[in-house]
Amino acid sequence: MSNISWKEILLEEMPADLAHEVDIFEGQMELMGQGKLDEKVFAETRLRRGIYGQRYDNGQRHDGFESRDLAFEESERIKGPDTLWHAPGMQRIKVPFGGLTPDQLDVLAQVADEYSDSILHVTTRQDIQLHFVHIEDTPDLMRRLASVGITTREACGNSVRNVTCCHLAGVCRTEVFDATPYADAFAQFLLGHDDVQDFGRKFKPAFSGCENEACGLVMMHDLGYLAQVREVDGKQQRGFKVFVGGGLGTVPHQAKVLSEFTPEDEILPQAQAVARVFARLGEKRNRNRARIKFLVAKVGIEEFSRLVEEERKTLPHDDRWSAYLDTLAHYEEKPTRPPTFLNGQVRLSAFNRWFETNVYKQRQEGYSVVTVNLPLGDLTSKQTWALADVARKYVGDNVRTTVEQNIILRWVSDADLPLLYEELTALGLGDPGAGTIVDITACPGTDTCKLGIASSRGLAAELRTRLTTKSASLPDAIKDLKIKISGCFNSCGQHHVADIGFFGNSRRSGNFKMPHFQVVLGGRWRDNAGSYGLAVGAVPSKTVPEVVDTITNRYVDERAKGESFQEWIGRIGKKQARSLIQPFMQLPAFERQPEFFSDWGDPRVFSLGDIGIGECAGEVVSLFSMEIATAESEAFEAQVALDESDPTRADALAYSAMVKAARALVRTQFLDVGDDPNRIVQEFKTRFFDTELFFDQYAKGKFGQYLFERHQSPNQNPDIDSAHRLIEESLLFIEATHVCESKVGGNVLIEL
Repeated sequence: MSNISWKEILLEEMPADLAHEVDIFEGQMELMGQGKLDEKVFAETRLRRGIYGQRYDNGQRHDGFESRDLAFEESERIKGPDTLWHAPGMQRIKVPFGGLTPDQLDVLAQVADEYSDSILHVTTRQDIQLHFVHIEDTPDLMRRLASVGITTREACGNSVRNVTCCHLAGVCRTEVFDATPYADAFAQFLLGHDDVQDFGRKFKPAFSGCENEACGLVMMHDLGYLAQVREVDGKQQRGFKVFVGGGLGTVPHQAKVLSEFTPEDEILPQAQAVARVFARLGEKRNRNRARIKFLVAKVGIEEFSRLVEEERKTLPHDDRWSAYLDTLAHYEEKPTRPPTFLNGQVRLSAFNRWFETNVYKQRQEGYSVVTVNLPLGDLTSKQTWALADVARKYVGDNVRTTVEQNIILRWVSDADLPLLYEELTALGLGDPGAGTIVDITACPGTDTCKLGIASSRGLAAELRTRLTTKSASLPDAIKDLKIKISGCFNSCGQHHVADIGFFGNSRRSGNFKMPHFQVVLGGRWRDNAGSYGLAVGAVPSKTVPEVVDTITNRYVDERAKGESFQEWIGRIGKKQARSLIQPFMQLPAFERQPEFFSDWGDPRVFSLGDIGIGECAGEVVSLFSMEIATAESEAFEAQVALDESDPTRADALAYSAMVKAARALVRTQFLDVGDDPNRIVQEFKTRFFDTELFFDQYAKGKFGQYLFERHQSPNQNPDIDSAHRLIEESLLFIEATHVCESKVGGNVLIEL
């Protein structure tokens, strides 16, 4: 036995197909190291294995784990001049429908401990991410995972991403039926399928069993499935209402109905047909327009549906389309302990607080779901090992991750809840507040993401601390509000569907940059991400806690009986909503409030460089700052017009805002550009777009295309959806002009 390596032992435990995939990837790594594989080809290869690069200018860690700091020091280690890999990255691990077993948790803890910084991060797609992983370690890491049936294949890249599903599926009190086996079959069918290898961008699917809850958030997905039951020939038939073309990202799109009812035996061939249409007709050259939402918007849902129906007719038969249906009758989760009840047990006040927010009564009598509330979605490898043992004891294999970055234990026998709470608390996993305003979702932001502009995790940690401190006194009206934070405009933190959302950006005050967050109001988490919010203004990062207090206090004071936060925002309108944050939008001078010029958890100052400070008695303000404010006001007026159900005016104002922003930028170089939109757009293109001055590490110039497309092809009959998208585009274009002006440093100043 001593002559047998652990790799050989794992090989016996790994599914043959997963073992073969890892071998192929390891071979490609070797070719890349020898310079025999094109770098771009390998980049897509590693992305399709879930391997991302990550940033390292992230300063102080925000999560409190010392191992993060040690890992950061390790990340600077150069492994030798002959190797390609100079710094570690992030490994994403696919977890279809969030389902995990204790054995899988053990292995996840092992690989986190041995190959990363001993932190496991739960994502908003129910994945697991490990950071500070060296790429040469990834084949061994993948083999460890494959030994317990976990793959990283297509966790990233232009592929079908992790298939998400409501974490309560199968135990929910309001679901139509359990969507879990359908989500699992979907994931297995499309994993590595030939028809999903030629996408221009990523493709995200989701399943939900309830229409009125958040569940699978099908309305914001590329392809979403909502469980339905119809009577056909006197028999109950299962199926799904199918949505297509949703998505958040920089400009969110609400999904359209592809099919009111697709029978269960048709969901896989229909999905295959959708994939083929997307692969054939989706954008390939311009990645900024390569998601399926742009294809659906371009051709219209009626034409897209027709194309899918025609494609379905041409598909060669595949037995896998219906083979999984034979297993449905036998699909069930098995509790490890018999159902019991809490009656008569003494409950401590701390347990009661946890019970109120973290325990969900299953539809199966005597059982509950327990949410393990993870601050920032993180837990250590030691906590994961211990949690695996807790799961074995109380729930067996019934563990899932959630889209709100938590972990749940299903089928907890009710009488076990007090002891389970004690064990979780001993592990540091007994925090109450799951699903409440305290349970804040945040993307990695500037901690590890290369696109991060502001510290989403740092802000989330600060808000969580403050809200937890006063949680006992929070009014009931705001306890269940959702706060979600993204470090940039890409909505990885799902800020568009939060009650109160934030996404990171920056502004310049004098000669210094200041971290900011755009405030997004009016999103709806329920109803499967039923509506998207819009940004009402940008505030300095350090003012966000006061902004949250101001908004929530005003809501509590003014709400009508039973009025939801979304209804209140709709009633007061965008003008009043903006007035709430207006006092916080002022940019202080660095000399007066230097603390505003560093981000949460990061003591460094963001400076624009060694530009001299003016000596005149008055405040010196750049001409750009004055003119861009006009563009921002016009973009806001476009939102007001949208509120008033006037999409034509909203469209015109959003376009005008982009032109004014472009003019503000052009006038930093050419004062006499005039007011003609044609000349402004041409000068902007020549001076900033063609020269790539407008390009940055985040967008690579794509926001300039928003102006060009609207200028060249105005919408003759804008509707609410198209106007909403153009407003989003105008806001992003304005943000990009701020970034560009900060980079090139305009020098036209006026005195106030």
